[in-house]
Amino acid sequence: MSKYHSLQIHPGRGLGFLVLGASLHDVLIRLKAHPHLYPTIDVSYSRTQPLVRPVILNLPRNGFRLRFDGPDQRLRLIEILDFGKTQLSYKNIDLVKLPEEPTTAPASAGYPSQCGPAFRHVYNRLMGPTFPGEYIAPNEAAEPQAAGMYVLSYPGIAFTFPLQHSAWSSSADFVSLLSSSAAAPAKSLAIFNGASWHEAREDLLARPCLHPRSLALSMKGKEHQPDEVELVNVCGSGVLELIRRSSAPFRIVLGETTPQDLVAELGPPDSIYYKNDHRLSIHKPRRREQRPSHGSYGASPARSEDFLDADPSSGHTTTDDSDVDDDADQRDDDQGQSTAKCFYNYFHHGFDVFISYPSNPSLPLPPARSSAHPPATTTAIDRLVATKVLLHGNVPGSYPFNRYRRSRWTIGRETTGASVDLNSETSFGQISHQLRKIWKGNYASDEAERAAQNAIVLDRDWGDSPGSSYEVLEGWDDVEQRRKKGSGSPEGSGSGTTQIFGFPGMLFEVLKNDAVSCLTIY
Repeated sequence: MSKYHSLQIHPGRGLGFLVLGASLHDVLIRLKAHPHLYPTIDVSYSRTQPLVRPVILNLPRNGFRLRFDGPDQRLRLIEILDFGKTQLSYKNIDLVKLPEEPTTAPASAGYPSQCGPAFRHVYNRLMGPTFPGEYIAPNEAAEPQAAGMYVLSYPGIAFTFPLQHSAWSSSADFVSLLSSSAAAPAKSLAIFNGASWHEAREDLLARPCLHPRSLALSMKGKEHQPDEVELVNVCGSGVLELIRRSSAPFRIVLGETTPQDLVAELGPPDSIYYKNDHRLSIHKPRRREQRPSHGSYGASPARSEDFLDADPSSGHTTTDDSDVDDDADQRDDDQGQSTAKCFYNYFHHGFDVFISYPSNPSLPLPPARSSAHPPATTTAIDRLVATKVLLHGNVPGSYPFNRYRRSRWTIGRETTGASVDLNSETSFGQISHQLRKIWKGNYASDEAERAAQNAIVLDRDWGDSPGSSYEVLEGWDDVEQRRKKGSGSPEGSGSGTTQIFGFPGMLFEVLKNDAVSCLTIY
């Protein structure tokens, strides 16, 4: 029995269970589920542009590397860099014959532990004839004795063969060149979506994917799986339109959509979390306080109670008798409701839906007040409905990274009246600039407008359940000082520290690099 892990190569589709187009979330979940097969997984990403630059998974103990695009986090390229770590085959033919015992010695710097397949093996037994490839000359100024690289492409797969630069001639037959002693066995292999590497590399990270994000949907003969959500359109007035891969769009109307509707359209949730956190209920307005009118706003245009995913009951005390009575009445009302409030966690879709009894809907954005999406009406108070949706960005480096698949969303110009579309890849600085212009005439005063730009600073590192509550800190700089002293996250990066900014009907959780980690619609 072979002591190597075996994987079949599927040109244009993938490597073993790794399918091109699969989500970063799905791939990491599968790899981490088999630590004995994939003991080392290195994740590389850009700290300043994590949603623009690619995300790379390097598996040195397995000899391959996976490249995902930044905006959608889908697998775009599979590269075999060391043919001696995994037994690779194509149509049950081994690419190379490996020794009976895997080598334990580390590979020399820049060189794999095992050479790849020879050109004759690829051309005669594995793939067959193909069109001429592309020669890449070496940088002779940096490495005078370096060899060039000849990339031989087939549909969906390409091999790179080292070739002595002195032997290269554009007029020579490539079959003769690669069959000669001037050529070495393949150094690497790439699996991609495209007719050839030369054609595919131009838009490798942006071209449409042929296969779904979910590995379960990519497998044949599996039980029916709910259709995956491609994009969430935030339509305003508590309406979200979910664009799906093959099914018709599904609308979540806050205050109207029931749990039964969600299960019927999206499938059962991956998990249900019952809300029992009390730590931020002090920020909620008491019942006797008056809400601002619909024409103007006070200190913040976002409702303060929507800054938290916490239980509405309050544990604080006060010396005001009327406040005590109000708090007692509030607790009595909430005790019967708190057990019913819960989050439907759809990890594979990338969002949570908060289920509770209806509340007053938030105001729509000014341009949407006369649009085709009227504000949601409040249903009967004894009926559980969706009241909030949390769209998770799965930003590399953030505290909740890879708990959810990345959820992409857009707030169209027809909804906001902004000059550009706002989406999940837009920096929060641009989003805030556009939304402030939209709401500029709706604040009670200049002071209220300035106060609205203040943020709540959070630290998820301290909570038992990072997805359930927020920790309020006094200042962003204080957190950074603690990080520098070694407290908090092991890497000292402050990955659990974020800021929350509120606008009517929307809450943005923002990382220090200005990426939106989570958008809450209420």
